[in-house]
Amino acid sequence: MEAGVTLATAGVHLRRLTEAGLVVGELRGRHHHHRLAGPEVVTALEALAVIAPPLPAPVASLRVSSRENALRRSRTCYDHLAGSLGVGLMETFVSRGLLRPEGSRGTDLPATYGRAVEYHLTESGGELFGSFGIDLDHLRAGRRPVVRYRVDWSERRHHLAGSLGAALTGRLFTLGWLRYGVSPRVVHLTEPGRRGLAATFSYEYEPVV
Repeated sequence: MEAGVTLATAGVHLRRLTEAGLVVGELRGRHHHHRLAGPEVVTALEALAVIAPPLPAPVASLRVSSRENALRRSRTCYDHLAGSLGVGLMETFVSRGLLRPEGSRGTDLPATYGRAVEYHLTESGGELFGSFGIDLDHLRAGRRPVVRYRVDWSERRHHLAGSLGAALTGRLFTLGWLRYGVSPRVVHLTEPGRRGLAATFSYEYEPVV
């Protein structure tokens, strides 16, 4: 429905993506569920979106326009936050010294992927995220990198990924600071979440209009 193709065409595409190892499918009762195979696939898709951004589709209705605006405002990218909310949080973490960028000219970070740009969790960042309820020792023991960034396709700036980005997003949902919207991937910051982010991270959320 989203892509505007028939069920048969979608089935062919899903089969090819599954055979290529990009998508994983599973049968639940009478329903077939498909998901991206892992965060490395998300990295590839986000990189492609940066160098070949999707062409703007004609706005056919107020509903479509509202959904597009909601996606740009706050959404999930695999298992972490993206959109203006995700980018704003990332910039706050850097400005507050919770994350330290390296391999760039100050905070003038390029909107591209590259080995020259890295972010490191600082001591003060570890203390604050730990006090927020994120088990950093558990994250460090995992195979997934703790701190990674992705180039946000709508904002052209960086948002937080890695296991820290996933854990932070999960914690925000647990606290009721985030809730899902009516469209897939769309999330909304609740009023308690707005106050909580301001009190915890000194982040004042100003949604795009």
